[in-house]
Amino acid sequence: MIKPWDELPLDARLLAIDAAAWRVSSSATDYPADWVIPPHSHNKHQLLYAIQGVMVVNAALHQWIVPPSRGIWMPRGQVHSLRCIGPLKMRSVFVQAEDNLGLPSETKAVSISPLLSELIQTSISIAEPYANDSREARVMNLILDELKILPALPLHLPQPSDPRIEPICTTLHQDPGDNATLADWSKRLHLDEKTIQRLFQKGTGMTFGQWRQQARLLLALERIAVGEKIIDVAGALGYESPSAFATMFKKQFGTTPSQFFK
Repeated sequence: MIKPWDELPLDARLLAIDAAAWRVSSSATDYPADWVIPPHSHNKHQLLYAIQGVMVVNAALHQWIVPPSRGIWMPRGQVHSLRCIGPLKMRSVFVQAEDNLGLPSETKAVSISPLLSELIQTSISIAEPYANDSREARVMNLILDELKILPALPLHLPQPSDPRIEPICTTLHQDPGDNATLADWSKRLHLDEKTIQRLFQKGTGMTFGQWRQQARLLLALERIAVGEKIIDVAGALGYESPSAFATMFKKQFGTTPSQFFK
């Protein structure tokens, strides 16, 4: 008896995905809350798309928080892991790595248009093989066209590797409302303030303040997506008021927290 796709071991899934001969293929996988997919990679490009739940995706020294109706583009060969925040309904598109397709070359969080969403949902039921001039082939080719123009989203948090500032990152991950200033951290770590700023800039491309703000906003996405109230999230993340939080959120994401998830 053939096991359902969701019950296959990860290694078996990876072999099946990479062995498929079609230029574009798709799959549907549902995971329970707090499920962790260990580090792995594919011989094909992959679009991971969450139709329900939140994905926390790690690759190298980078982390992305991917809320519902958004996705992440993962080029071939990129080792990555995934953690589910709440039950996750994930839809994936896999594309043969061909040089002439004009697909993105870097990992990035992306917006999923209504058209692409419907195409992916339709593609899940398409069985292979199918004729090159069939409706099925046209659906897959339309998906390929949409993948070429995926708009990037600011859902990325680079993780600095220098151990001298690791205590700052660990503290802010555990207590994102911590409002210690750069001067406070300078005293705690016995590091010059300019050195801390230099290490953050070198390791993340951000200042200490920018990194802390991004870490808070991404955690806010995670909490709001699983049902926490905006007023509670704002307080837990160290904002003086929900309006201050909403202002910063809109500045970063172009919309208010309540609109973001509609």
